[in-house]
Amino acid sequence: MTCQQVDRVGVVDEKRWLNDAEYRAWIGYRRMRGRLDLRIARDLQEDSGLSEADYDVLSNLGDAERHRARLSDLAARMLWSKSRLSHHITRMQARGLVVKEECADDGRGAVVALTEKGLRAIEEAAPAHVESVRRNFIDLLTEGEIATLSTITERVLARLGGAGSEG
Repeated sequence: MTCQQVDRVGVVDEKRWLNDAEYRAWIGYRRMRGRLDLRIARDLQEDSGLSEADYDVLSNLGDAERHRARLSDLAARMLWSKSRLSHHITRMQARGLVVKEECADDGRGAVVALTEKGLRAIEEAAPAHVESVRRNFIDLLTEGEIATLSTITERVLARLGGAGSEG
């Protein structure tokens, strides 16, 4: 589509269509993101036996104070529903990676904590995961491209209401 389309009666439609360069950038980004996510998730599964969701939970808890977080706070940080996270935590708990405890200051809330097995799993998985991220993405970019990408992602996240350092 061009930037302006003429309708049936000859009036210019002012919708802001993507030009060729914008379309190429957008479609390229979408294809790259899908393939990159898939490749890194496959590498993670092969290298550590963890799913991408497992890794996200474990790494967020690993970064949290005392390796624990309120279920609702963790869900918000991960952009998951509390229900989805609760179901996933139940499966991870069955594997001994995390425990769910009652929240001391709120009887309705729950706290999720890493177990020793969970902490070991994330510590063992992280080096190979970072290597996959490097091999499939970071090492393909120049320092300038990385700086530009950081600027772009921070700007988009600011517009969307996200923090630049999360995720």
